[in-house]
Amino acid sequence: MKSRMFQKRTIANLVFAGLVGGLVSLFGFYALAPQLFKRSNSQEYQTAAAQMARYAALSSSPGFDFTGVAEIANPAVVHIKTTSGGSQSRQPQGGTPFDPFEFFNGPGFRFDSPGPKMASGSGVIISEDGYIVTNNHVIENANKIEVVLNDKRSYLAELVGTDKNTDLAVLRISDAELPFLKLGNSDEVKVGQWVVAVGNPFNLNSTVTLGIVSAMGRNIDLLRSQGNQYAIENFIQTDAAINPGNSGGALVNTSGELIGINTAIASQTGSYAGYGFAVPVNLMKKVVNDIMKYGKVQRAILGVSIQDINQALQEEKNLPDLKGVFIADVVSEGSADKAGVKKNDVILKIDGEEVNSSSKLQEKVGKYRPGDKITLTIRRAGDLKELKATLLSKDGEAKLSAAAPVSSKSYLGMNLTTTTKEEREKLNIKAGAKVESLEKGVFENAGIPKGFVITHINNERVYSPQGAISVLNGLSGAIVIEGKTKSGEDRIFAVKLPEKTEKSEE
Repeated sequence: MKSRMFQKRTIANLVFAGLVGGLVSLFGFYALAPQLFKRSNSQEYQTAAAQMARYAALSSSPGFDFTGVAEIANPAVVHIKTTSGGSQSRQPQGGTPFDPFEFFNGPGFRFDSPGPKMASGSGVIISEDGYIVTNNHVIENANKIEVVLNDKRSYLAELVGTDKNTDLAVLRISDAELPFLKLGNSDEVKVGQWVVAVGNPFNLNSTVTLGIVSAMGRNIDLLRSQGNQYAIENFIQTDAAINPGNSGGALVNTSGELIGINTAIASQTGSYAGYGFAVPVNLMKKVVNDIMKYGKVQRAILGVSIQDINQALQEEKNLPDLKGVFIADVVSEGSADKAGVKKNDVILKIDGEEVNSSSKLQEKVGKYRPGDKITLTIRRAGDLKELKATLLSKDGEAKLSAAAPVSSKSYLGMNLTTTTKEEREKLNIKAGAKVESLEKGVFENAGIPKGFVITHINNERVYSPQGAISVLNGLSGAIVIEGKTKSGEDRIFAVKLPEKTEKSEE
């Protein structure tokens, strides 16, 4: 009897404890939920610190759960909207019904329409202080570049530099503690591994698609067909769905690391048809570092004409196997010529790494700068040789070259140019447009001096000459221009712009 009463009392205690525990948990949830939801949706959640927490959490995610990768990639992939002025007529090249580049300009874009052209694409934040990588064709000829973050914050971007030979461009927005993607190692990427593509196709923000790496080292003769003699194509091919607006977006691995910049698709219609192509991140690293450090890409040239080895070439040249890259010709006094490379040699390795395709050799050399020394392993008439080569620029120099001065932008007699890093540090500003010279007109009449750096126009921040011109184009009447003089003095000028007049159409 006592045993039964004890059992009943024990069960009642357990039920009571369970009810109390449940009520406490429920109360805790309702008490803390507003703060949790507020934190997850707040602007502060889109920070570098929050991004590092996402990376830490990803390691505990199941192998086939890609939600953690999406949570990492989405905040660091931005929507880029550009405006370019003037009317132009351009047809797809090569006589094909579809140009792989043009589809990235976004829905409704027309090359033969009058007035400003609106286009869109994607970009990837690669540092917490606002550096962004995208494709050159996304921002080419743009006089206004707007960057919209995943949390809807919007910025006018400064164009830092471009490289047509890899179709890459570097932008910067003025902010700090931004979420960014860690850079992976594209040399370790394998065919068949899972990848995630993130971008803004059809103006649909933050779209994530899943696929695998379907091939490596693809050369689709896309950049060279655009007239870029020294173009480097060694694309990562993926079957993750890529569509209009994805250009410049991220291709990431299952660790949330950036392994490529989505660049083009294979399509005859302009929509996803199975395959997309991305610039490998290791090549991107070199291009971005050069642009940020030197203002331009320091391109090294080996000085050879190369050819992939197929069975027909193997039989024609009596080669022992299909390995390496065949040297069809050697440029006189070029890097290879001076190192002792001969016509009909086969390059097997560069610095100990095998190269079995022209695209791989181009990418490998493309990671070096003029003046760098490399070791070539070649085969000549059955004999193996190691040759030391000092890489040269396309001008035959073994030294770095200075960046060409950025062309000025002019508006009503005021000629603007970009500020240098040294000028920005001296004036303690993040960006601006410098007055290079003044002709007679409203800006000279207002007393704006030569060398003045414009930081704001009507309280709108200015990041570049293109951005300043874009803002001024939309204004008329009395405006206010703020900035700093060469000596660092803050100044404000009132300027009276002429009223806009609409042109009649006939």
